[in-house]
Amino acid sequence: MADEKKSAAVTDWAARLGWLVGLALFVALVYWLMREGWKWRGTLQSDLPELPEVPDDLGPEKLTLSGRYHGSTTAGQWLDRIVAHGLGSRSRAELTLTDEGLAVERPGATDFFIPAGALRGARLDKGIAGKVLTEGGLLVVTWAHGEKLIDSGFRSDHAAEHTTWVDTLNQMTNHTEGAR
Repeated sequence: MADEKKSAAVTDWAARLGWLVGLALFVALVYWLMREGWKWRGTLQSDLPELPEVPDDLGPEKLTLSGRYHGSTTAGQWLDRIVAHGLGSRSRAELTLTDEGLAVERPGATDFFIPAGALRGARLDKGIAGKVLTEGGLLVVTWAHGEKLIDSGFRSDHAAEHTTWVDTLNQMTNHTEGAR
């Protein structure tokens, strides 16, 4: 009876810790690679000029919108995200439309201004890189910056405002195109 068998250890702590450390290193590597990819995309888009700053005097407001900025892409290519100059950062946004253009104020991110002459139109869509909603749930503004056409996606806190924005922006772009 002296040779009774003893049960095996329930937990092999060394093996478990080794697996946890290995998993943590793998997750850290994946995050690092994603960050490097984001920086590389910004480097590839370095030919994009600096964004115009919001002027001090915008003039009388036509429309305002409070909501979220979901990002910008190359126009017509809803998955080709633009990250240069902070355009890839999602954030809260306050939009102000005037005869001078569209001011996008983003707390915690870079504000920018789209002059009226650069606006090319607006539409309702269901998605932009990294964000997919129901049909018509996203306000997409198309504008020219340098030699590139850009789509920027916004979602109002009150989705009923989107149609008014699309109509007003499209009227402005038709008017500015006719004035040229």
